[in-house]
Amino acid sequence: MTIQSQKNRVKSQIIQDIAEKFKDIPIKHVAFASNTIIELMAAALIAGDRIEIRGFGSFALRYYPPRKAHNPKTGEIVATYGRYRAHFKPGKGLKKRINDTFLKEHEAY
Repeated sequence: MTIQSQKNRVKSQIIQDIAEKFKDIPIKHVAFASNTIIELMAAALIAGDRIEIRGFGSFALRYYPPRKAHNPKTGEIVATYGRYRAHFKPGKGLKKRINDTFLKEHEAY
């Protein structure tokens, strides 16, 4: 299976790629499984859990404390609220695959 390179991939395209690879599984089942995985991952992050997928990477919450910022238009100082954000850290396997692919492309020039 070859995935065509695009700048942005959306969930429906990924579901379509999986359905093409596994032709015996209906696309509705692939979509249901994909949506279920995403929902379970979101629920785990909301619960404060860390998600690790070996060879791919990990997802965790990061806290960003409140800070003072300024409105660039008026120069007014404003305070921001503290917030949590989902953070992805790529695993060694993913980093290696990416670098092996892109370094070969750059060496070809």
